[in-house]
Amino acid sequence: MKPNHIIDLLQLEGHELYKVEAFDVLKVPYYASSISAGFPSLADDYLDERINLNEFLVKNPTDTYMLKVRGNSMEDANIKDGAILIIDRLLEPENGRIAVCYLDNNFTVKTIRKREGRVFLEAANAAYPAIEITEGMRMQVLGIVTFIIIKAEEQ
Repeated sequence: MKPNHIIDLLQLEGHELYKVEAFDVLKVPYYASSISAGFPSLADDYLDERINLNEFLVKNPTDTYMLKVRGNSMEDANIKDGAILIIDRLLEPENGRIAVCYLDNNFTVKTIRKREGRVFLEAANAAYPAIEITEGMRMQVLGIVTFIIIKAEEQ
């Protein structure tokens, strides 16, 4: 399946799809000091630089797209309904990576698992069983999830 054909299918099925290259550069303040997630610490209150979020989040701009998630099969991987995924089509579909796949004429996001010479697509929600990929199935990895964007209050 050709990359543009995949994008057309996603849009036809009502998925919210965004090409990264369509966005302007967004630079936000970046502070060199880190923030404690345990006990409070004194922070260095100075601006170190401004980072371009496109450069920070996107390695391959022309082969990266964003897609809005519908459903809860990956919620234990912090991929909740309404989350935005940043997906890179050039990354290899290795064991343990979260991938957007086209499986038997359906789009899904799952974790790739390889065990004993077999390949599975695993959900991150106990209510959904793993899907073993067999010879009779049509499956194509459309990209690897590199970042998950969610609103803090939706976590």
